[in-house]
Amino acid sequence: MKSRMHPSVVLVAGLLLVDFVGTMTTANAADSLRVGVAESDITPPVGFPMAGYYHERLSDGTIDPLKAKAIVFRDAHAESALVVCDLIGIATDLSRAIRQRASEKTGIPASHIVISATHSHTAPDYMKALYLKLGGERQDAIRAEYIDKLINSPVEAIVRAHAAAKPAELEFGSATQTIPVSFNRRSVMRDGSVKTWQSYDNPNVVRAAGPIDPEIALLTVRDEDGKPLGILSNFALHLDTVGGMKWSADYPFFIEQTLRKAFGSEVISIFGTGCCGDINHVNPRSKDRNKADFIGNSIGESIHKQLTQLKRIERADLVVKSRVVRLPLQDATKEEVAQAIKTLAAANRREEVDFFEHVTAYKKLILDQFRHREPHAVTAEHITWGLSRSLAGIGETLPVDVTVMTLGRDVAIVCLPGEIFVELGLAIKQASPFNTTLVIELANSVETIYVPHRAACVGGSYEVTNSSLQPGAGELLVETALGLLREAAKDTPSDTERKPTP
Repeated sequence: MKSRMHPSVVLVAGLLLVDFVGTMTTANAADSLRVGVAESDITPPVGFPMAGYYHERLSDGTIDPLKAKAIVFRDAHAESALVVCDLIGIATDLSRAIRQRASEKTGIPASHIVISATHSHTAPDYMKALYLKLGGERQDAIRAEYIDKLINSPVEAIVRAHAAAKPAELEFGSATQTIPVSFNRRSVMRDGSVKTWQSYDNPNVVRAAGPIDPEIALLTVRDEDGKPLGILSNFALHLDTVGGMKWSADYPFFIEQTLRKAFGSEVISIFGTGCCGDINHVNPRSKDRNKADFIGNSIGESIHKQLTQLKRIERADLVVKSRVVRLPLQDATKEEVAQAIKTLAAANRREEVDFFEHVTAYKKLILDQFRHREPHAVTAEHITWGLSRSLAGIGETLPVDVTVMTLGRDVAIVCLPGEIFVELGLAIKQASPFNTTLVIELANSVETIYVPHRAACVGGSYEVTNSSLQPGAGELLVETALGLLREAAKDTPSDTERKPTP
């Protein structure tokens, strides 16, 4: 059974949107869905730079391995792959390299392949090494070799999952995380402003500025004997719970360990980070902080307890839709770039620099390379993450993918770029026509940085400061995702349509 791609182009709200929809060349109801899972190692060497902060940190060891975990869906209609990597984000350059190579090896259309990140802060800061590698520039040999591994290992996971795909029993549903491990980290203050990372001991705090999402959306893959092969889970909680200078996958590692203790060491736990741009693990009412093992074990137990209550997907017709959306970027003037260079130079000299000014300076240099064909600065001389070959000089808008994979009328997997505010993810879930909807952030592109909603943009504070986008970009992603979900629902046969005509 072959599938082929055809693009359709539409204009929505003045923005060019390109759809890629899988269509089948022939129909064969006997060709049931086949699913494969696989994982590969992406742990960097000791001494490679670590991500997550605004200064260089070099790793000095490993707590637990970093992995790329793939799930592949194949039926007569289409094929798709989702790979979740223990990385802080997926650079567009990395996504394009992996998707192109995996497509060549498997035949899955590149637009049907999604590479997402868990957002671990104890993962590599790989973007400058990738930038130098793709440009053929000289760098430390160990760093260049790791970039080969970083591209090849996720491809290997996709290839092996594709080859292993076989008829499977799928179960779906959700668990509720009742033990508090996630908290909205933005607070409304008495003067009407919004501030991030406030303790409720502060008398000027009025309340949390937004909700959390306690749902753990679930999809399990069992072989025909009922043995669990893979468990895909989705929960909205920022990963920054480990700290230190050693590689770690953060709390998803402990989710995996809990599930492997229950179901065997071969089960693959694939954790897709939910929309958590304004959610973290710090309880503002307490001085104690939950640690990675407590969080991961608690979420893992919530999943384990719920697995016997999941419902079986009786007919999992696969529909995959992907749309390229151009999100409006902020600007970076010549004067702003000049000031940014001074600010970063002062920070590198260990002088005292206001944190928000530091964040703004870094962002302005990222924007400078995106917005201008001839940037005001030589970007690679000043920053490490945010460098991009494919997005250099892209102009006023950032092209990003929104991808939807649906299984029958029961499950939808929505993949969005950037660090999405929880309210935007909840809006997609609320309006989704599917019974269970997993909304996975940090997919295929991290260059948006944070993606707030409009109200948050008015409130300001850290996440708004650290966004490269104009207000309204988050709502555009929600509209696009819901449009694709509605199209997928229309393309999915109803129970009546599935029945053969007498």
